[in-house]
Amino acid sequence: MTHIPVLRDESIDGLAIKKGDIVVDGTLGGGGHTFEMIKRYNDSIKIIGLDLDIDAKSRTEILIGDTPSDFVFANSGFQDIDKVLTDLKIENVDGILLDLGISSFQLEVAGRGFSFLKDEPLLMTMKKEPTEEDLTAKEIVNTWDEENIADIIYGFGEEKYSRKIAKKIVESRKEKEIETTFDLVKIIQDAVGGYYKGLRIHPATRTFQALRIATNSELSNLEEVLDKGFNCLKKGGHMSIISFHSLEDRIVKRAFVGLKEKGLAKIINKKPIIPTAEELRSNPRSRSAKLRLLEKI
Repeated sequence: MTHIPVLRDESIDGLAIKKGDIVVDGTLGGGGHTFEMIKRYNDSIKIIGLDLDIDAKSRTEILIGDTPSDFVFANSGFQDIDKVLTDLKIENVDGILLDLGISSFQLEVAGRGFSFLKDEPLLMTMKKEPTEEDLTAKEIVNTWDEENIADIIYGFGEEKYSRKIAKKIVESRKEKEIETTFDLVKIIQDAVGGYYKGLRIHPATRTFQALRIATNSELSNLEEVLDKGFNCLKKGGHMSIISFHSLEDRIVKRAFVGLKEKGLAKIINKKPIIPTAEELRSNPRSRSAKLRLLEKI
């Protein structure tokens, strides 16, 4: 399984890395961005990789191989960047890179229910081994009330048929617990399949996105890391953030504009950087990616 890092060169170039820098890769994933930085700078920089999925460490170490590197892994979500750096006795860093997309490993290998194309347990948690305290998509669809389910599908998935889907979910779970991705896909298709005929998008796309965002508190965690991460940056440090849907991009844009208006930062690119035609051909999953860059002043 090869994960192709999206906007790899543009996002790394945007960090303006120098010898001796400390860089946080807050979404280690398949290790593609980190490995590219190590190829360019070897052990002249320190990279701290964060990921809730413990397997991200071994995937990255395999990529690195014998290449000289100063790489440290923390099994943590990026919203805890301040705690990670405190534990490492690091006061501040020179660069922060976030790739907010879900990795190929999560979609195709993890077996946690992220993809509506595979029949898997309906978990959708980024953790490899969730505890009983961790929220899952299965818990949401089987226990939350109809109004709350509809609200997250509409709010996080921008699904205009959210009420129809939520109603069908609640009706279906009365007969049988919703346990797998295919259980949920059938419910969604029964609810709105006809409305999606002739469209390129699968009827389950937006609902699955919404459940994943809700399960992992993705938007609130993004707001948290934008605030904490900026505080952890040195003056002259850079943030490089790749988003994949309008909700994320809106949050990043709003945060960056707010920092600029306070005179704390400079927005490097007024319009988001998007993949080139060549990248789109080689990696169609990059089509919705947007990169925003910020410098702390």
